[in-house]
Amino acid sequence: MILRNRLSRRSFLAASAAAIAMPRLSFAQARPVISHGVQSGDPSVGSGVVWTRADRPSKIRFDIATTDSFKNVIRQVTLDALPESDFAVKALIENLPAGQDIFFRATPFDLSFPTTTGEAVVGRFKSAPADKRSISFVWTGDTAGQGWGIDEARGGMRCYATMAKHRPDFFIHSGDTIYADNPIVAEVKLPDGTLWKNVVTEDKSKVAETLAEFRGNYKYNLLDRNVRAFNAEVPMLAQWDDHEVTNNWSPSKSLQEDKRYTEKNVALLAARAARAFHDYMPIAATPQEANRVYRKVSYGPLLDIFFLDMRTYRAGNGANAQKEEGPETVFLGREQIAWLKRELTQSRATWKVIAADMPLSIIVYDDGVKKVGSEAVAQGDGTVAGREFEFAELLSFIKHARIKNTVWLTADVHYTAANYYDPNKAQYQDFEPFWEFVSGPVHSGSFGPGGIDNTFGPDQRYYKGPKQGEAQNQPPTVGLQFFGHVAIDGASEVMTVTLRDVEDANLFQVKLEPKLG
Repeated sequence: MILRNRLSRRSFLAASAAAIAMPRLSFAQARPVISHGVQSGDPSVGSGVVWTRADRPSKIRFDIATTDSFKNVIRQVTLDALPESDFAVKALIENLPAGQDIFFRATPFDLSFPTTTGEAVVGRFKSAPADKRSISFVWTGDTAGQGWGIDEARGGMRCYATMAKHRPDFFIHSGDTIYADNPIVAEVKLPDGTLWKNVVTEDKSKVAETLAEFRGNYKYNLLDRNVRAFNAEVPMLAQWDDHEVTNNWSPSKSLQEDKRYTEKNVALLAARAARAFHDYMPIAATPQEANRVYRKVSYGPLLDIFFLDMRTYRAGNGANAQKEEGPETVFLGREQIAWLKRELTQSRATWKVIAADMPLSIIVYDDGVKKVGSEAVAQGDGTVAGREFEFAELLSFIKHARIKNTVWLTADVHYTAANYYDPNKAQYQDFEPFWEFVSGPVHSGSFGPGGIDNTFGPDQRYYKGPKQGEAQNQPPTVGLQFFGHVAIDGASEVMTVTLRDVEDANLFQVKLEPKLG
């Protein structure tokens, strides 16, 4: 049926002016949108975190099911997506079946028009098994650093798609989840004369100072189709390092000479950065401390993962050469050390993975140009000094408490390596041998090699990255983008660690036999 109304000329002109003043929105445009995909995180036996973001004030309903048809929804959670959290929401879903594919569907409802519903987006994760079942996971770090952003013509952040091919049970992001201090520009000239063409956004076009700009760094990474597809299928266990705030930040960091920053208060920047990290990472909240990053994630009887925070509690970066332990040598802090000792002692898992956001014996300078000051643990060859006191204490504790099968995983240095720590080759010898595996970047500039400190006797069994004397900050086009893969066999409990590159080449592999009984 067609209704015809006669309009006076005055009414017609008034209606026309209103139409010009207020652009007409289609019904599809008026509906709320899940703007940056879905994520899951911190999967354990019977639980996991789900996350999404809307484009406006909305109610988000998460439907939880064990099949992708959602015919039998086993749990339903509704959350308000409000400006206070940048319209991002997350929830810990508990009492789930163990060792099961869990599907979650996020549906937005416009708070202004509750009957207006947006299109649902579906994700999945696997809850940890309650039995000794085979486990597969990947780890890496360093996303969108040194100005290397999303070049869609070159496939975007391809390493995420490569990791997805392994269908891992979960992903450990070992820090530098964003580069808040590295703006993205439209074009970067490559050594061969061609152009790297970045997707650009306003928030990512300068160093992050406001809370909105820190959040904008996370939103930038979520523009990449590989990242969104990966997040929808693989739960993330995230930790942070320095670039979530600014390069090499510590209590001694000064921005007074950095003209890029109008906000010079590093503590204030760190507080805003922590808020953005917890808004955008699918990390389970810790009741004892709102923004705590260090935590244990249990993934069944074969694996416990202990996430360290080597950034938040440290003293100021300095020479790191103190011969006695004191306030200036603090790196993890007494509370975190006590927590780690307690959790390691109580762990009954076969393998104990210590996820560190910085390596133990690779020298990282606070000022990489002048090669002065210390940013990481290592202080140079010789006996224990500076921040190494805390780690000498931890390694000795692990030995004397008879804690078996510890493996350290890390990133940070923008190359991949396998380090075997041998007390027979060490200056400090009161520890049991162990492996540390380094991998990254997943999508950033490539650097290396770093100097090796002999205090704990590391033997570098493998290295791949820029060679000595070669240019630093090599672009992703060179292919020096890396991740690690870990497989634990459910029957033998053997752990196989493989270092891989963006093309999925097997660079190095070692099988670790567990000490049982």
